[in-house]
Amino acid sequence: MTHSPPPADGSSATGAGLVRRRRRRWAKGAGLGAAILVAAAVGAGWAAYARLSANIRPDGAAAAELDRYAHERPAVVAPGARNILLIGSDSRAGDGNGRYGRDLGSRRSDTTILLHLAADRRSATAVSLPRDLMVDIPDCLRGDGTRGRPVFAMFNHAFELGGSACTVRTVEKLTGIRVDHHVVVDFSGFKDMVDAVGGVRVCLKEPIDDKAAKLRLPAGEVTLDGERALGYVRARESLGDGSDTGRMRRQQRFLGALVTRVRGNDVLLNPLRLYAVLDAATSSLTTDPGLADLGDMYRLVRTLHAVPTRRTQFLTVPREQYVYDADRDQLVEPEAEKLFERLRTDQPVAVAERTPEKPPAPQKGTTSSPSPTPTYTGTTAAEQGCV
Repeated sequence: MTHSPPPADGSSATGAGLVRRRRRRWAKGAGLGAAILVAAAVGAGWAAYARLSANIRPDGAAAAELDRYAHERPAVVAPGARNILLIGSDSRAGDGNGRYGRDLGSRRSDTTILLHLAADRRSATAVSLPRDLMVDIPDCLRGDGTRGRPVFAMFNHAFELGGSACTVRTVEKLTGIRVDHHVVVDFSGFKDMVDAVGGVRVCLKEPIDDKAAKLRLPAGEVTLDGERALGYVRARESLGDGSDTGRMRRQQRFLGALVTRVRGNDVLLNPLRLYAVLDAATSSLTTDPGLADLGDMYRLVRTLHAVPTRRTQFLTVPREQYVYDADRDQLVEPEAEKLFERLRTDQPVAVAERTPEKPPAPQKGTTSSPSPTPTYTGTTAAEQGCV
């Protein structure tokens, strides 16, 4: 009988087979371990997705109220464009909000912004609506189930009277623009989002010492945490000329800086920080049912991220002192209606730190050139100068 020669390295054939079997068992074990890790990661991913999605509160009551008045709502003029109403609530109810004042059982919209996303997704225009603007508020459903009568009052009374549905209806009546989605965020949620991104840097021309807002800041560049950021965007009487104009301008600058911060790689490419941002954002939001899913919210955020910062614009609707009360506002016409018309029809607008003077009228006998894109006083997310 012929025998195979022993291995050259002196090991036995039986030993070599044992090594091979051990290697196969190790490979199978490693594969099983990798499969378990992948399954765990997928499971954790689904758990995180479910948690984040569950954080968002759907505003079903507002959806029902808007459906009730579907016949009077503006028609969609520019398919593909999207108009989103962002409402900052000053309600003291809820965790962490009581420190900003007593809960007197009322709530008002402290900040309201109409965000227009162009159909080509190459620009985003955020228009601030002053809370002191005198407007026609429709017959809205109150929180106690009764229905109020139409009233001419300050804009932020709409949210106090009938919540987000009443605010949406008031904005649509004022602008003629169909609101596709709405989002409500409260004080505590705003702070959490700022803290989640690691703070937001702003530049101040002068130091701030506002006792009412409990805010003291030096001049120059400073990074604001959530608490100080909230004081910065809400302070009014002790900053600048004490008007709501200055407050809205600070809000617009801050939102531009926040957009830039969120778009940064140290947030987007940091899984822990990104999750914290998403958790803080979704935990603070009440939205229409069309946005109350993490997938829907992600698609919206992805759309916003694709818009260049220089094309992410902030402005305030043209307005002036109300003729019967210097502490209230009214629209400047026809400028306000021209702005609303361009947003309705998805035409471009532009912003600048100072609105340029109107070009001279064409001389007699000459032909005028096509109407240029109108320019409004405002800023973009790319402009981060001192304010």
